[in-house]
Amino acid sequence: MRPAVVAVVALAAAGVFFSLVAAVGVLRLPDVYARAHATSKSDTLGTGLALAAVAVVLDSGVARFKLTLLVVFVLLTNPVAAHAITRAAHVQGIPAWEREDDG
Repeated sequence: MRPAVVAVVALAAAGVFFSLVAAVGVLRLPDVYARAHATSKSDTLGTGLALAAVAVVLDSGVARFKLTLLVVFVLLTNPVAAHAITRAAHVQGIPAWEREDDG
């Protein structure tokens, strides 16, 4: 197997894994604050790894440059969007989830 193929498969698999972790986090976590944390971290990493896999496949320098710009855009906008969502939830008075006492 060529090293480039191994790199593409590894990057794509890691990207799918982290995107799946983000999806599970959205479904399983209890409140908007925890969900925003899961998506801002895992989804950003998953998208970056998937775009890196595409960049390894492409031979064109222009296409790789555009993919690099996309990665930078995602790295800048995903955390900012998560912060804006959680700030809006806080301003609206949505309370954070608190564990109920078992005893």
